Amino acid sequence: MAEADFVIVGSGSAGSALAARLSEDGKHSVLVLEYGGTDMGPFIQMPAALSYPMNMKRYDWGFASEPEPHLGGRRLATPRGKVVGGSSSINGMVYVRGHARDFDHWAETGATGWSFADVLPYFKRMETWHDGGHGGDPTWRGTDGPLHVTRGPRKNPLFHAFVEAGRQAGFETTGDYNGEKQEGFGPMEQTVWKGRRWSTANAYLKPALKRDNVDLYRCLARRVVIENGRAVGVEVERGGKTEIVRARREVILSASSINTPKMLMLSGIGPAAHLAEHGIEVVADRPGVGGNLQDHLEVYIQQASTQPITLYKHWNIFGKALAGAEWLFFKTGLGASNQFESAAFVRSRPGVDYPDIQYHFLPIAVRYDGKAAAEGHGFQAHVGPMRSPSRGRISLRSADPNEPPKIVFNYMSTEEDWVDFRHCVRLTREILAQKAFDPFRGKEIQPGADIQSDDEIDGFIRDHAESAYHPCGTAKMGRASDPDAVVDPGCKVIGVEGLRVADSSIFPRITNGNLNAPSIMVGEKAADHILGRQPLAPENLEPWINPRWETSDR
Repeated sequence: MAEADFVIVGSGSAGSALAARLSEDGKHSVLVLEYGGTDMGPFIQMPAALSYPMNMKRYDWGFASEPEPHLGGRRLATPRGKVVGGSSSINGMVYVRGHARDFDHWAETGATGWSFADVLPYFKRMETWHDGGHGGDPTWRGTDGPLHVTRGPRKNPLFHAFVEAGRQAGFETTGDYNGEKQEGFGPMEQTVWKGRRWSTANAYLKPALKRDNVDLYRCLARRVVIENGRAVGVEVERGGKTEIVRARREVILSASSINTPKMLMLSGIGPAAHLAEHGIEVVADRPGVGGNLQDHLEVYIQQASTQPITLYKHWNIFGKALAGAEWLFFKTGLGASNQFESAAFVRSRPGVDYPDIQYHFLPIAVRYDGKAAAEGHGFQAHVGPMRSPSRGRISLRSADPNEPPKIVFNYMSTEEDWVDFRHCVRLTREILAQKAFDPFRGKEIQPGADIQSDDEIDGFIRDHAESAYHPCGTAKMGRASDPDAVVDPGCKVIGVEGLRVADSSIFPRITNGNLNAPSIMVGEKAADHILGRQPLAPENLEPWINPRWETSDR
């Protein structure tokens, strides 16, 4: 029978980091349960191929939302990694820690010990930062962690035009949005190392699996086994048989903000009435399980390019074969970058003290599913608000662990969402209209010059807004007295012994930017809580806050 001191469900961003840290001193055995298969394929390891794995059944759970009521009933794709490394093996490899104020907000709302001063040492511990000679903020960055963070070569002039256009529009520039100053236009960072996707499988799990005390167990985790109020193991399905994997000390769920709440509910932890509907015996009535679901939504503003310098010239069978061959043999060239090499974080209006809009800039007009715009040469800016007030919910479709959960994001459910999104569209047009883009700017492909009024822009958003694939918050961390909290600040599930959650489910509120980095940080920090170690000493570095924040958006 399989058993270990610690059983971790999920080998993703947080799970892999946990496995590595819990096994590091050799005193404890760790068993990682993973349903997905190997990550060895070129589609995963080659950064530029990122649109493939998240559309492949082999690597993706294939979730979709229910028809979204405020987006014209569209079902939005909700990819989650079903592979070693989890979503860090199929994501866009963009590296964003989040803003210091995001974590201070966590602490203020009940996640004591998770303020920015508390989490910064973990961000530093996990990364080895390579600035590539482009400037940045070494005092804020890590030098010897397992996760390599690099910058793209930024050879395409459009990457520089974007930053310059931001400056011309009156916004700040920044040399390192993961350092003191997030606000502004500047280079984007990626989890790519020596031309390969640097997932948590590569960074943490594979080195850990070389130890005698770590094992990977391929199975479908069905539910947590709870005896007398204590988690003692996990019921799994393997080769058509059901068995129990025992945990001598603790079970840790790191199964994603979609699968973790599903598993909690299947185990009897969740809203009592909802569990009763599905005939599940209630172990702990936690109404917050599955609630508080948040995500980032974005639109792609696409512009034709008058010069044939975009990636479109490689967007054919020969171009892709050539880039693929160069990557295969040398791990260099176009294949070696995710192509997100310039970024921006800005504030939407006066009175907002830190950025609430994010930009990814891409030197091609293309969709996430890899379909190129028929227009030919173009470039695009992905833009969206960072802190939507809308909240959704994950719930059970049935008591069968093989059924996907019901996902309702409830996107765009408040007036504020619409106001913020219209502003994003108009602001992007203002930036792309700056002098820096004069040598390149053709007609607007999307939304198109005829889309101008609030109603027209709303229609565009309703039809074209896409998830940035940053779901989180479905097992919120907070005070034990908070009825909506699911875990306490030690990541312990409230009301059950021997069970913790460590992944993006526990985020009380979504952080700025992409969620891979803060999810890994959660795994790093949770490991110290689980081992009963003194947390790393807080570091009181103050983030840059725009001195004009009360009077201007730039």
